[in-house]
Amino acid sequence: MDQEERIALFLDYENLAIGARDHLGGMTFDLRPIADALAERGRVVVRRAYADWSYFDADRRLLTRSHVELIDIPQRMGASRKNAADIKMAVDALQLAFERDYISTFVFGTGDSDFTPLVHKLRELNKRVIGVGVEQSTSALLPPACDEFLYYDRLEGVEIRPARTRPGRTPAPAKPQETAPQPVEQEIELPVAAEESPRDVDTLAVLAAQTVAGLQGSSGGAVTASTLKRTLLRKDPTFNEADYGFRTFGELLRYLAERNVVELGEGPAKGDPEVSLPEPGGPEAEFGLLGSVVADLSRNAGPVALSGLKNQLRRAKPDFSEKKLGYRSFLQFCKAAATAGVVDLRWDPETDDYLLTTVPRP
Repeated sequence: MDQEERIALFLDYENLAIGARDHLGGMTFDLRPIADALAERGRVVVRRAYADWSYFDADRRLLTRSHVELIDIPQRMGASRKNAADIKMAVDALQLAFERDYISTFVFGTGDSDFTPLVHKLRELNKRVIGVGVEQSTSALLPPACDEFLYYDRLEGVEIRPARTRPGRTPAPAKPQETAPQPVEQEIELPVAAEESPRDVDTLAVLAAQTVAGLQGSSGGAVTASTLKRTLLRKDPTFNEADYGFRTFGELLRYLAERNVVELGEGPAKGDPEVSLPEPGGPEAEFGLLGSVVADLSRNAGPVALSGLKNQLRRAKPDFSEKKLGYRSFLQFCKAAATAGVVDLRWDPETDDYLLTTVPRP
């Protein structure tokens, strides 16, 4: 516990909420993906959000349930109100840096470059700084100033719904100078009873694989069983392996290892094994399944679109889940299969989707 990062989270809420609304298809900002990402990096001991809360009444109730301290900036004068919120947030962060030596990491939820001097000052004070912002509303000056910057749209759990085209209308062609938009992965999940139960072992297997992947990516070192359990408790304080039918957390890990969800190795202490994901390229059976399904579908129809392909795999193998293999999305799984030479994957601007074909064998 003593070696864990202590994190203070400061949210420029107006910046995040408006950025999500304007650039992510009108979606409502959700704190949970940020909280999960920070749980993999340390223990959040301070949570504050700054805004004129008369404009965010519904959000205020949701944040209060997440134990966020709401700092109200009531001036209703446009830019003046925004400046007041920024200054208050900067003053509070610096005060906390001097008064709470145990806080080692400051997280700022904003894309505003005005916070860059604050970031530099905190790093001078030997504090780690993480930024979080909506990609299209984040200034290019802010991310390089931070130790780490997380784009909200890329966080696990943020689902961006693409705008739907009205029937009978043809989408307007892109302007010649515009860059072709990057695809938003779309998946229409088949009903799977196991994924709907909050205390289902398959759901836990997905969560464990995602958490191990996140811990490995953020720390770059070994992940022990004790670290994994602390992180799972941060994501869900009600977590208890007994709810899934296991007497101990070690018994749960051995069960997941038998299913090839994780691998266990000798840890630094007895009873605290090292937990890792199967080596990249290991899921040959799943890659083979993808290749055979793509081959069958393309035999008569040509290249296969990524959209809807996961459903086809689940028809062949109902328990298929790329997340159990440590992949955060089906697109990432397909890219790994392409790297392994099982399929060919390319973006097609005409269909606005990825297309897959089989790779001829020599």
